[in-house]
Amino acid sequence: MATPIDLKPGSDRELVLARILDAPRNNVFRAWTDPEILPRWFAPIPWSTPRAELDVRPGGASLIVMADPDGKEYPNAGVYLEVIENRRIVTTDAYVSAWEPSDKPFMTLVLTLEDSDEGRTRYIARVLHWSVEDRNMHRKMGFYEGWGQCAEQLESVASAL
Repeated sequence: MATPIDLKPGSDRELVLARILDAPRNNVFRAWTDPEILPRWFAPIPWSTPRAELDVRPGGASLIVMADPDGKEYPNAGVYLEVIENRRIVTTDAYVSAWEPSDKPFMTLVLTLEDSDEGRTRYIARVLHWSVEDRNMHRKMGFYEGWGQCAEQLESVASAL
C-alpha cells in the first residue's frame, strides 16, 4: 500500500500529495505516459477514464476524459511543459493544445519521481493553482482523498507492469 510522506506545500496556492509507491520508477512514469495504461488508474473509483490522448513531450497536448458513475464525461485538456523520462512531468490546463490558452486555467501539476529503497518510488505531486480560491475549491472537491486513491491504484497498476 502507498506509504504517505508528509510534505508541506510551498505556497498558499499549492496542494501536495507525496507517497512511497511499491513500484519501480520507470513503471510509474510509463503508467503516467502510456494512453493504454493511464485509464486503468487515473480516476478514483467509481469514476472512470474512458479515453486518454497523450502527446508526451514539451508542448504536446493531452486530453484525459473522466466519467462519473452515471457516464457523464468531463474532458480535461492540457499541455506538457516539461518531460524528463522516469523523473519529472510538468503539465498544465492553462493551455489546451499547442499554446492555445484555455478558457479557465485551474492548475499546473509538477510530478516528481525518485528512486526509493528496493525498487520503490518516491512520488510527489505538487499541484499549483492560479488562486487561493482555486486551491480551496480543489481541496473541497476531495483532492487528498481522490488523488490518494489514485496513487494507490497507480501503485497497483505500475507494480504489475
